[in-house]
Amino acid sequence: MSTTFNDTVEAATANPDLVQPFAELGLKEDEYARIRDILGRRPTDAELTVYSVMWSEHCSYKSSKVHLRYFGETTTEEMGSKILAGIGENAGVVDIGDGNAVTFRVESHNHPSFVEPHQGAATGVGGIVRDIMAMGARPIAVMDQLRFGPADAPDTQRVLPGIVDGISHYGNCLGLPNIGGETVFDESYAGNPLVNALCVGTLKVEDLKLAFASGAGNKVMLFGSRTGLDGIGGVSVLGSASFEEGEERKLPAVQVGDPFAEKVLIECCLELYSAGVVVGIQDLGGGGLACATSELAAAGDGGMTVNLDAVPLRAENMSAAEILASESQERMCAVVTPENVARFREICAKWDVTCAEIGVVTEEKDRYLVIHRGETVIDAPASTIDEGPVYHRPVERPSWQDELQLEGEIDRPVDAAEIREAWLRMVASPALSSRAFITEQYDRYVRGNTVQAKNANAGVLRIDETTNRGVAVSADASGRYTKLEPNTGARLALAEAYRNVVATGARPVAVTNCLNFGSPEDPGVMWQFREAVHGIADGSRELGIPVSGGNVSFYNQTGEEAILPTPVVGVLGVLDNVDDSIGNVLPREAGELYLLGETFDEFGGSIWQQVSGAGLSGLPPRVDLANEKSLGELLLAAAARHLVSAAHDLSEGGLGQTLAELAIHADKGLNVDLSLVHPDLFTALFSESASRILVATDRGAELVDLAAEFGVPVLKLGASDDSESVTVAGADTTVDIPVEQLRRAWTDTLPELFGHAVGANAVVD
Repeated sequence: MSTTFNDTVEAATANPDLVQPFAELGLKEDEYARIRDILGRRPTDAELTVYSVMWSEHCSYKSSKVHLRYFGETTTEEMGSKILAGIGENAGVVDIGDGNAVTFRVESHNHPSFVEPHQGAATGVGGIVRDIMAMGARPIAVMDQLRFGPADAPDTQRVLPGIVDGISHYGNCLGLPNIGGETVFDESYAGNPLVNALCVGTLKVEDLKLAFASGAGNKVMLFGSRTGLDGIGGVSVLGSASFEEGEERKLPAVQVGDPFAEKVLIECCLELYSAGVVVGIQDLGGGGLACATSELAAAGDGGMTVNLDAVPLRAENMSAAEILASESQERMCAVVTPENVARFREICAKWDVTCAEIGVVTEEKDRYLVIHRGETVIDAPASTIDEGPVYHRPVERPSWQDELQLEGEIDRPVDAAEIREAWLRMVASPALSSRAFITEQYDRYVRGNTVQAKNANAGVLRIDETTNRGVAVSADASGRYTKLEPNTGARLALAEAYRNVVATGARPVAVTNCLNFGSPEDPGVMWQFREAVHGIADGSRELGIPVSGGNVSFYNQTGEEAILPTPVVGVLGVLDNVDDSIGNVLPREAGELYLLGETFDEFGGSIWQQVSGAGLSGLPPRVDLANEKSLGELLLAAAARHLVSAAHDLSEGGLGQTLAELAIHADKGLNVDLSLVHPDLFTALFSESASRILVATDRGAELVDLAAEFGVPVLKLGASDDSESVTVAGADTTVDIPVEQLRRAWTDTLPELFGHAVGANAVVD
C-alpha cells in the first residue's frame, strides 16, 4: 500500500486518470466507481486504502446488514428496556440492577489464526478485550469457541497447538480467567479454523462510554502502543476473502500482540474513565486508525481533522495509507475536551502509556480531513466511509438441501456388548472427549471471583463482592444441526446456551452472537445466513431476552468448499447471589437423579451419526423454545428453594455423555433405569433431544411437584452411589461400565493426539 510519493488531494485532482489497484485492495469495480462519485474525483492512495478497509465485509457488514436488521425488528420495548448499549456499539451493555451493568461480546479472528495461529488467536483475545474496555468497563473474563478440521489431520496438528497457546498466553498475561468454551472437530473446518473469542466486563451504569466524537474543539488522543507495519490490512482484508491452497503464504502479516502492554492499557483506561476526562472512546482493532477515527467522526455531531504526523510510529517512512491501515495492537483513541488534555496526558504518563494529540473535532459536520507531511491526503464525508454499501445478495435454498434432510441409515447397537462398545467410542471420540489438554493451559481462577469454570455448564463469576451478585455465561453452536436446517440449528444453539445458563440457577437477560459462514456471494450461503438470523431473533423473542449485539464472519471456506454454517450464540444470565448457584458435580453423599424433559428418537446431525461414520443427514432435533423457557423457570424456582444439588444439561452425546461426565467428575457410581426414558436403550442413551437437564436432589417429591407446576416432564432415573460402575438398565438390556474405564476413554484422546505439542506451562490431568 505504500507509495513512492505523498499522494495528496491536490495531486488526485490534478492527475485524475492514474490507474489504481482497487481490485487488489478488495474493492469491486462498481465500488471504486462509487467512491469516485462520492469524492467527485479519483481517491488518493490514503482514501482508497481507507474506503477499501472500511467497505470490507469485516468492517462494513455490507452483505449482512439487510438481514441483521431483523434483530431490531423482533426486539420489543419490554425486552430492550435493560439494554444500555446494543447492536452497532463495540459491545452490548445490560443493566443488571443495583447500579451494575455487564457488557459482553464475541468476535471472530478466523483467517488470521490460520495464517499465524499463535498471534492470530492472541490478538483475537486482545481485540475483544479492547471492545469491552471501549464501553467503559473492566474486562473480567474471556471464553473461546474453537473449530478445527479432523483431530488427526496435519493442518489441525499445525494450527490447534498454536491457537490454544496464543489464547492461553494472552489471557493469562492479562490476568483474565478463561471460564469456558467449546472445541469442535469437523472436516469442513480443515484449512479454515474458527477462533471466536468472547469477553465479559463490568461497569457502573453511569460509567458507560460510547464511540462518538462530540464537541467542536475537542481533541483526538491516540494512546497505547506505537503504530507499526504489522497487520496492515490485517483482519479487514483477511476477513473478506476465502483461502485457496497455499494462500497462507501470500496474505498480509498478522498483527503482533503484547499482552503486558494491554494490561497496562486496561488500567490506564479505567483511571481515565474514573477521572472523567473522556468524552468518547474507540478501540483500534480491524481497520486500525482508519476505522477508529472515521467511526468516531461519523457518529459525532461535527467533523474531524486528523494529523498523521503526530502519530507515534515504530517504523520509518510509513506512508499515510500504511499508518491508517496498520492494525498494530494495544491502541485506543479518545475524544477529550481541551481543558482535560493535560490531565489525560498525566494519567497516561503515570502508566507509562504513550499518548499523542492527533486531531481535533471540527464544526463542519461529517467532513473527515487527514493531513500527512503537512498536506491533505483525505478529504471525504465520514458517513460515506463508515456506512459502506448495502448489498441485497441473492438468497436461494440450495438444491441439495432436500436430499441432505433425508434420514440415512445409521448403525443401531442392540445388545449390551454393542451398546457398551458404542458408549466407550462416543466418550473417547474427539467430539466428546475431555478438553483438559486445552483448558488446563488457561488460568480459570485468576482475580479470585470465578465461581464455576472447570467442566461447568456455564462460567459463573462474582461481579460484586459486597452483594455477591454474579453472572453466568455460555456460548454454543452446532454447525452440523445448522447445515441440516439453518433456522432450527440456530435455535438449538440459542436453546443450549440458554439451558446451560439456567442450569446454574441464573436468570438469562441477553444474547450475543458470532455468525460464521461461507461466501456471501453464494446464494445458498446467504439463505443459510438469513435463516440462522431469523432463528436466533425469533427464538430470542420467544424466550423474552434481547440480542444485544454480534459479529459476522463471511468467506470461511477453502476454494469452493464452505465450512458448516456456524452461528455461535452466547447467553448472559444474572445470579442475585453466586453462593446459591447450582453446581455440576454430584455431592459426596448418594443422591437421586431426575431427568427433566422428554426424549425422542432424534439422531439427525448427532455425534453418534458422526462417530459411526453414517454421514451427515436427516433433520436436527426439534426445539420448542416454550419448553426451554418452562424448563428455565423450573430451574430458577428450584434454585431459589435449594432443591437441586447438581445439574447437567443434555446436548451433544445425549444422556449417555451426561451420565459419564457426572460419574467421572464426582468419582461415583451411578445406577439408573432408563426404561421409561425411551423403550430403546440405545435411543435413551444417545438421542440428542433438546430441552433436557439431569438434576441431583435429595428432595425428589418436592421437585416432582414443582415440575408439575411448570408443566415440565420429569422422570426419576435412579441414584448415585459408592460403587465403581455406571449401570444403566433398559426394558430388556443392562449395560455396566467401570467409572475408571470411562475416565480413561474420556481423558486419553487429546493428549494422545496433541501431547507432542504441550507447552511448557501446560498441565494435563
